Amino acid sequence: MRVLVIGSGGREHVLVWKLLQGSRVEMVLCAPGNGGIARTARCVPVRDTDADGIVDLARRERIDLVVVGPEAPLAAGLVNRLEAEGIRALGPTRAAAQLESSKVFSKDFMARHGIPTARCTIYRDPQAATSWLRSAEAEYPIVVKADGLAAGKGVVVARDAGEACDAVSRIMVEREFGSAGNRVIVEEFLQGIEASYIVFTDGRTVLPAVAARDHKAAFDGDRGPNTGGMGAYSCDDILGPALEREVLEKVIQPVIDGMRSEGHPFKGILYAGLMLTEGGPRVLEFNVRMGDPECQVILPRLRSDFAELCAAVCDGRLADYKAEWSPDAAVCVVLASGGYPGHYERGKRITGLDMAGENPRVAVFHAGTRIEGDALVTDGGRVLGVTALDRDLAGAIMQAYEGVNKIHFEGMQYRRDIGAKGLKAGAQPSGPRP
Repeated sequence: MRVLVIGSGGREHVLVWKLLQGSRVEMVLCAPGNGGIARTARCVPVRDTDADGIVDLARRERIDLVVVGPEAPLAAGLVNRLEAEGIRALGPTRAAAQLESSKVFSKDFMARHGIPTARCTIYRDPQAATSWLRSAEAEYPIVVKADGLAAGKGVVVARDAGEACDAVSRIMVEREFGSAGNRVIVEEFLQGIEASYIVFTDGRTVLPAVAARDHKAAFDGDRGPNTGGMGAYSCDDILGPALEREVLEKVIQPVIDGMRSEGHPFKGILYAGLMLTEGGPRVLEFNVRMGDPECQVILPRLRSDFAELCAAVCDGRLADYKAEWSPDAAVCVVLASGGYPGHYERGKRITGLDMAGENPRVAVFHAGTRIEGDALVTDGGRVLGVTALDRDLAGAIMQAYEGVNKIHFEGMQYRRDIGAKGLKAGAQPSGPRP
């Protein structure tokens, strides 16, 4: 099998790494890739939004399977283009990708199909939004969201009217996130514990992955602005069997059935960002691809052949595929450039990667790196993800930070509490997965 991975981040490095373990995989290409991916797979300088270039590359290299990592090419209809050319691709069509590309579509869809989520109001006029946010009806904290794609940064949890109105101004007036600011969603703030629940689906059959928990805020203690993700962990205690069944029955299956009934069958990877409230799970958002950095803790726990899983999804035969997951816990700590998620500098030399990789329980995935001469240097906000596995969460945390301590680049910043909330929360009831 000849596979092409689309994207350049840490998620794509994990996808390449896992695909290369497939028994039938002959070759993996990545477009455009990064400095770490280039060490194990051939990177081709084709942008992930260049649909014509990707189609031409897939034809030229006789690609059997395209795995699309990021959300932007999915929202732009890359899978439609590839399938029209007879090229097998893992990911939803443009219409199905609206679950992520438009929060307004997603909210309306959930309302139509009775999927539990936060109450919200949608605004197209910034003055109308700010007027309501300053009214006595608004209850704080409150959540303000850009409608479209914003690289995981278009969500603001506002503590008061000043912060909420500033968020509306940044999104709708200053256009910090471009056309994603055509509309905003003002949403009730949900109390509870967040979880990331990801499944593979061929449009009918659903195969759940292990659950994970992301750390969006830039600084320890969940302080600071939202980022694309500063780390994640995965262990079997995040969801117990009863709660997982509830998520599958009340959230995941209604999405799959609803999209099919509306004429947009969903095939690929569905990510439900959940808040586990006292009243049950509520959907914060849907993504239509593997999360980043959740991918760095989910796929390392997959013991089965990932390439075969991707093919089963594309071919509509997921019911015949059986997945085996490691009982180990996994932790990923993201190393970011100084200043991220704001302004940061590139081109900082990275050292210590070989030392960190000496531990067989640790893997370092590249997100924002490039090769410059004989050196590896920073080339993005999120630079590396240090992932470790161990038999329990405490051990995985320790192994991950031991790996972090061996790596250095100027301005390197990272959270020092990744996974700690899992230790404090205590275990959910354990048992066989549904």
